[in-house]
Amino acid sequence: MAENAAPADELPLSGITVVSIEQAVAAPFATRQLADLGARVIKVERPGGGDFARRYDTTVHGQSSYFVWLNRSKESVTLDLKSEQGREVLEELLAQADVFVQNLAPGAAARMGLGPDALAKRFPSLIPCSVTGYGSSGPWADRKAYDLLVQCQTGLVSLTGSAGEAARVGVSVADIAAGMYAYSGILTALFTRATRGFVRAVEVSLFEALAEWMSQPAYYTAYSGTQPPRVGTRHATIAPYGTYTAADGKDVLLSVQNEREWAALCARFLEAPGLTDDPRFATGSARVRHREEVDALLAVRIAASGSGEVMELLDAIGIANAPVNDVKQFLEHPVLSGRDRWREVPVPGGLTMSALLPPVELGGTVPRMDAVPAVGEHTDQILAELGYAPDRIDALRAEGAV
Repeated sequence: MAENAAPADELPLSGITVVSIEQAVAAPFATRQLADLGARVIKVERPGGGDFARRYDTTVHGQSSYFVWLNRSKESVTLDLKSEQGREVLEELLAQADVFVQNLAPGAAARMGLGPDALAKRFPSLIPCSVTGYGSSGPWADRKAYDLLVQCQTGLVSLTGSAGEAARVGVSVADIAAGMYAYSGILTALFTRATRGFVRAVEVSLFEALAEWMSQPAYYTAYSGTQPPRVGTRHATIAPYGTYTAADGKDVLLSVQNEREWAALCARFLEAPGLTDDPRFATGSARVRHREEVDALLAVRIAASGSGEVMELLDAIGIANAPVNDVKQFLEHPVLSGRDRWREVPVPGGLTMSALLPPVELGGTVPRMDAVPAVGEHTDQILAELGYAPDRIDALRAEGAV
């Protein structure tokens, strides 16, 4: 990180308050990134259990691995939004907020008076952001959406896996895509409000976020008449590009992106310079058509050497390559340790966890990496800030409103 970093109160979004009725992955991912940049994020949770993502697993000192990833540096307030008193508190929070984020069930925000049009009348400076499954309008507006459902609906699962079996992507890619677009949309809306005085509502759907990421195979299919095949670790439209097993049993991935690299691979790795001009392999499209022959040549060569020797030679030739790491090897990656990417973050229960710094570095700033909140940990503090006396807070708790 940069030296002479600015203090925490000078982070880019310092002074911005975000209120979020959020759960699961997509919306919390968006708001956590706002918190990283210094925004105050007040997370509204159900009294008792809170965000159901808290119970996805218990692997991080008794906490969910999803929840601790998505919710550091936030404040948790519990409100029963079905009660009049809970709704009154929410209205007071929104009156002081800059951004409101919600990923409630289809139609719920509108029924509660939390849709963008209703909010604009009560809070004209508030930027609302809705994260939906398939959009707030259209034929599927009332349909629930979860990550794997969207992976299936967009065709992503049909592209992932081996020739014999489709597979889901191993991370919540639809949620992550939607969270990223919600985050960038909110930043854009804040910029527009600051520079032009306009307040714009933000809406992102999981389906349309992942549809954008599916554009290349979609265009390929639309204009070729057939979709890219499922080829495991191979690349559907580039060859050679995939994994091969070395003599020590370890897999090595390599990628050839252009004719210069192919010529170097033939001459110095395969020791067969004549292959460069072989019409079966002379162009990228030809190599894809003759993928099995290309793969056979590489498989024999790589199987004759240990993985370390193979990667060392490929590095010397200038061919991109990598070992196929498991998650434990990723955690021990020299880039993460060498660039000092880990920080300790407190979690409920008085322990800490190692968490990765956000991937974007802004010169002169250090991102906020504060604690993961317990359910309702900040309820009393936030109500006191709103002017509630201790006896009134006790009464709200007795009524089940908080």
